[in-house]
Order: sequence, then structure tokens, then C-alpha cells
Amino acid sequence: MRIREENCNMVLLAIVAVFTSAIAAGATLLVPDDTVRFADRTTARVERSPAADKRTIHVGDQPPVRMIGAPFVPNTNPRDR
Repeated sequence: MRIREENCNMVLLAIVAVFTSAIAAGATLLVPDDTVRFADRTTARVERSPAADKRTIHVGDQPPVRMIGAPFVPNTNPRDR
């Protein structure tokens, strides 16, 4: 049985997809079903409140950055140098 050259990439893609799906299924079977652990982590984060003494930083309030060197001008016409 020989694979035609037109179908070679599709066969390779199918083999890789089946192989990675088998690895993912095997990893799912090996992981314990302890979902409470994940729920405890997420609720602990929600209960914390932000500190009242921290300032809110607005992006528009930042000082301008100092430019060093000539500004970049794209060469739209390569003949004019």
C-alpha cells in the first residue's frame, strides 16, 4: 500500500492528531479527580481585597520617553536614497 503524494501531508496530520489525542487521553486517566483543590485556590484569591493605600496607576499619566538618535522614517521609495 503506497500513499499518493497529494495525500501524504493529510496522512501525516492525521497520524499526529491521533497520537497527541492518545497522549492527552492517557494523561487524563492518570490525573486524580481532586477538583476541590482547584476550587479552593480560586476562591482564596477572590476573597482578598486590594490594599487601600496603593495608588491606581493610569497609563496616560506616564511621562514621555526620551528618544535617542534620529527618528525612524520608512524607506517607501527605494530609488530615492
